[in-house]
Amino acid sequence: MMRLRLGADEIRYIGLFESITGATVKDCIVEESEETIVFVVKDGEMGLAIGKKGANLQKVKEMINKGIEIVEYSDDPTKFLENVMKPAKIISVKYSDKDGKRVAGVEVNRKDRGIAIGRSGKNIRRAKELLKRHHGLDDVMIM
Repeated sequence: MMRLRLGADEIRYIGLFESITGATVKDCIVEESEETIVFVVKDGEMGLAIGKKGANLQKVKEMINKGIEIVEYSDDPTKFLENVMKPAKIISVKYSDKDGKRVAGVEVNRKDRGIAIGRSGKNIRRAKELLKRHHGLDDVMIM
């Protein structure tokens, strides 16, 4: 994993999230324009993060007063990409080097294309940022 830089807000949100849920947070991104905070939790701790009937998730949302999204981490870039893109179904991922940059070409189900890209491209931007931070990929393209 690459070395991550976290600001004071991110560190505060991580501390709050971990104390409420008991899940280990590997990363946190504050999306100001979307009023959303994305938490990347340790592999296998998604259920712990959400809690029974979403209780932990709801408690964190109420305390932070922002939208919360949780992504489960994976050492495998393809699995991590699948987790980031959920609920869109990925058919295949092809990795290539273009002009010295590592690129992931993602083929998604035709009906899930809009979900993968997101309103105003927010989901694909999030995927690009998370894969760059955790797996050193320079770009993610929907095919």
